[in-house]
Amino acid sequence: MSASVANTPPPIVLVFAGTDPTGGAGLQADILTLASLGCHALSVVTAVTVQDTVGVDDFLPMEAEWIADQARSVLEDMPVAAIKIGMIGSVEAVAAIAEVVSDYPDIPLVLDPVLSSGRGDPLANEELMAALIDLLLPQTTVLTPNSIEARRLAEGVGDDDEEELDTDSEEAPDLVDCARELIDLGCEFVLITGAHEQGAEVVNTLYNTRGVVHRQAWERLPGSYHGSGCTLASALAGFLALGQDVAEAAKEAQAYTWQTLKHAYRPGMGQFIPDRMYWVHGDDEE
Repeated sequence: MSASVANTPPPIVLVFAGTDPTGGAGLQADILTLASLGCHALSVVTAVTVQDTVGVDDFLPMEAEWIADQARSVLEDMPVAAIKIGMIGSVEAVAAIAEVVSDYPDIPLVLDPVLSSGRGDPLANEELMAALIDLLLPQTTVLTPNSIEARRLAEGVGDDDEEELDTDSEEAPDLVDCARELIDLGCEFVLITGAHEQGAEVVNTLYNTRGVVHRQAWERLPGSYHGSGCTLASALAGFLALGQDVAEAAKEAQAYTWQTLKHAYRPGMGQFIPDRMYWVHGDDEE
């Protein structure tokens, strides 16, 4: 038998995230999404969660040194084309991740600021948000907050009660102003998703230093979804790794995410889980 020839590896994406035993969000969602797009995911565990499809009951942050060691071991071994950061878990972990990624400034970085679960369980306090703003936003290529997260981050620190911020009242900060503030804090692009806003459609807007890059409106699907933000951010990182620019990657990631939500299923008693492999058994035209 002749010697086998090594195949060219797919684009490699490094993911920092917490685990989710349901497979609906977190590290498991990122791996599924990136695999679906033809990428190879390197997974750095930042926290271990106790959760189901209803909500998060508890989480255990990993020690910062362990997080850094996990990341450096693979970064020194394989060529990484993009980095995606999700749930972090502690201020010390933010500092450790920031130090690691600072050594790789040419790798595009997608930051999904996971501040709470879909049910509203807090996953980040004011100190952690402040660390995100000071240490990671200046290194971020694309920030992907929902409208609640965008308002909280733009305010610097916020109330842990998301319901008070998730309003369409006149007092709610304008999202254009929030995007401008977040850009001023150092990130290159901000993609604000509008699922928490009012309207028949979900409007997602990509901003940069010049203002609005593009807006995309999507049919608002019924139901509540577990891991939609993780899916969008990891898909965006995947398309960047595949060589697309930020504007095109944001469009493609939104289209992919919407399809995963359209084909979502409800395996438990809580939220629907996006079907990241919808194309395997979905309609041919999709």
